[in-house]
Amino acid sequence: MGETSDTRSAGPRLGPAETLPREKVTYASGDGVALVTLTNPPANGYSYDMMRDLDEAVLRARFDDDVQVIVLAGAGEKFFCAGADIAMLDAVTPTFKYAFCLHANETLQRLERTPKLVIAALGGHCVGGGLEVALAADLRVARRGSGKCGLPEVSLGVLPGTGGTQRLARVLGRSRAIEVMATGELFDYDRAAELDLVNRVVDARDEAEFLHEVLAFAATFTSPDRAAMSVGHIKAAVQGGVDLPLDAGLALERELQAKLFASDDAREGIAAFVEKRKARFSGR
Repeated sequence: MGETSDTRSAGPRLGPAETLPREKVTYASGDGVALVTLTNPPANGYSYDMMRDLDEAVLRARFDDDVQVIVLAGAGEKFFCAGADIAMLDAVTPTFKYAFCLHANETLQRLERTPKLVIAALGGHCVGGGLEVALAADLRVARRGSGKCGLPEVSLGVLPGTGGTQRLARVLGRSRAIEVMATGELFDYDRAAELDLVNRVVDARDEAEFLHEVLAFAATFTSPDRAAMSVGHIKAAVQGGVDLPLDAGLALERELQAKLFASDDAREGIAAFVEKRKARFSGR
């Protein structure tokens, strides 16, 4: 779908961006939204240092009660993330490569399992491990015409080893996922939307306008207008239950619903419905 600047609403007011210890990720937050930005010019390729910083950012957002939505972006106009830093991989041992992949998997699982909505803002190319990072987000919003996406690891004689084979199959289905990975095809974001690989494609003049659009979209999932705790529990029910047998998934759903019934937001939502007024949620 296409959206222009005419549809924009005011985005969240973020505090100053903080550079995390290994200088590969910046972190800013405000008005219920945390913005996590991958920063490794020129292509935002991820390394062990970046994954350490990303892990720190995920934990910071997870433990911050004021953060209800996480937006993941890449610095600059040209790349969200071009995948693993090939120069780094070329310089390390096979044992290090294995440990690096394991830690990257753990970091992205932590992102995926954090009970807060995660939105990936895909401005610029999103290929290889960059798409694998984006697949760990709950929603993906892309800037039309800004770049290509795909998993071309087959051209290097390897496979998408940071969750790509597993997450892409869960998004596209087995046959289409195998086709995309075996051909190494790169495609634009309109094609990605046709495949349901991205949720929205928006028109924006530049990366700053695009990021404003995504942050404004993220703010629609925050209190007081949205029950952010409910959103987080919906995520937890889907992420934690979709691969379970149905009975186990339903049991998880009931437990999460019981927690929500005891929340201030549920009391407010039900009272507002009965009183025929707009609910004002607290996120508690």
